[in-house]
Amino acid sequence: MRVCLVGSSGGHLTHLILLKEFWSKQDRFWVTFEKEDSRSLLENERKYWCYYPTNRNIKNLIKNSFLALKILLKERPDIIISSGAAVAVPFFYLGKLLGSKLVYIEVYDRIDLPTLTGKLVYPITDKFIIQWEEQRKFYPKAINLGGIL
Repeated sequence: MRVCLVGSSGGHLTHLILLKEFWSKQDRFWVTFEKEDSRSLLENERKYWCYYPTNRNIKNLIKNSFLALKILLKERPDIIISSGAAVAVPFFYLGKLLGSKLVYIEVYDRIDLPTLTGKLVYPITDKFIIQWEEQRKFYPKAINLGGIL
């Protein structure tokens, strides 16, 4: 199975790193920001650098959409996994059109309000994971796996 792990650097990337028990056994590639933490954490991994900042940045959303199309056509992942943030949106929508399964993990620290990325990708995900039961009011069809910490 080919896996695409896509997310911002920082906490979102750390969340995906915590899933190592799963992804270490897979043919995988990463999409994230080229920053110090991601260069270090993904040193020996296949990776693609995306454009940032992404939050409410239309120019980089367009650039990342073209990048997503190029990467997804080249790599053809079976599954795309993300815990946010905005860079996940073009990968999820284009990935869905190309037949990838989508798994989104809502962030641990957003209990009382949904994230913008979560709201945008929820309608098209195959599995939407929450870490708090309180998040179910925003995502009624989500699967609560508890904390991934």
